[in-house]
Amino acid sequence: MHDIRFIREHPEAFDKGMARRGLSPLAAELLSLDERRRQITTELQGLQTRRNAASKEIGAVKSKGGDAQALMDEVASIKAKIGELEQADRGAEAALAARLAELPNLPDEDVPDGPDESANVELRRVGEPRRLNAARDHVDLGEGLGLMDFAAASKLSGSRFVVLRGALARLERAIGQFMIDLHTTEHGYTEIAPPVLVRDEALFGTGQLPKFAEDQFRTNTGHWLIPTAEVPLTNLVAGDILEQEALPLRLTALTPCFRSEAGAAGRDTRGMIRQHQFSKVELVSITTPEQSAAEHERMTECAETVLKRLGLAFRTMALCTGDMGFSARKTYDIEVWLPGQGRYREISSCSNCGDFQARRMQGRFRPAGEKGTRFLHTLNGSGVAVGRALIAVLETYQRQDGSIEVPEALRPYMGGLEILEAKG
Repeated sequence: MHDIRFIREHPEAFDKGMARRGLSPLAAELLSLDERRRQITTELQGLQTRRNAASKEIGAVKSKGGDAQALMDEVASIKAKIGELEQADRGAEAALAARLAELPNLPDEDVPDGPDESANVELRRVGEPRRLNAARDHVDLGEGLGLMDFAAASKLSGSRFVVLRGALARLERAIGQFMIDLHTTEHGYTEIAPPVLVRDEALFGTGQLPKFAEDQFRTNTGHWLIPTAEVPLTNLVAGDILEQEALPLRLTALTPCFRSEAGAAGRDTRGMIRQHQFSKVELVSITTPEQSAAEHERMTECAETVLKRLGLAFRTMALCTGDMGFSARKTYDIEVWLPGQGRYREISSCSNCGDFQARRMQGRFRPAGEKGTRFLHTLNGSGVAVGRALIAVLETYQRQDGSIEVPEALRPYMGGLEILEAKG
């Protein structure tokens, strides 16, 4: 959510930022809505002042035995007008809030400009991509092991689901457990086990509603299935005022996630790359404006460490203005190398949202030594997507006979198992 006072004081800067997002100038429209709201508020306050004064005059006239009927008629008229203006005030406030809620965050100054992913900037590469003459993708590998079943999942749930069996199901669980242990024991995150069903307010707070409702799954109780644990973790501070000494808060969760993939028709239809249900380890930081830039770098390093420990090659990209998410002011994508596709694919996005989400959810902190409060800064990132990490492990550690070597970091979680192979 944007601060209308900032737009009022810096309309050119606001329009410039929106233009970098590919949007036409909006400040004039927003300021017109704001002016209408302020005019109504001013008129309402004037009538309330007059009503209070007239009410006092009625008492004074009556105390002297005079006729106060004219004043009483005036108060009655003012009350009726106040009722109309209060309704108009609520409408004007709602119209402005609704329009502001539709608009994406302003990008940081150092975010590269560009219309889409083609303008993203590579920051670094880590590890040597494994290139195999006859690399098989994860579908061939998983089905070859007899442990990955898309047909069974389709019978149960339709497309974009998978059933994992035996050692492959255990390997997926091992990857998630490894990551959550790493982030809690070495990176200082507190593990949370949050609900995966949330209310409208939670999705609004992190920016999924109202604009992206079609991308979500909704139950017949009015709850929404979370698209990412970012939603419940970030909303833990909704409506709260935190003490500065408690910051930063660093939270992590391993949860199932659910996405309708409404805009992905025909994309990544093969395999586990883009599914309706998947597991992900999420990282969330709640911090001060002064700390958020450094926290963004730290969070990205934490996600990168997962891939380093798993021995997976990756690159880190700075997203351009046209490729960033709605709530982000700056985003780094980590892309893992998939030998079966012969390309890098996103496995984590780490975003600094500034105070954009905090304004929507009214999350504040009290600076040390100050009486007032300020909006928090929120950050989120995948630490990382479990399904895509499983894909990367299968394709990177494949052997010529179709078996899979288990990365050393995962062997303690696999009971010491070193090789996944088909059962004869």
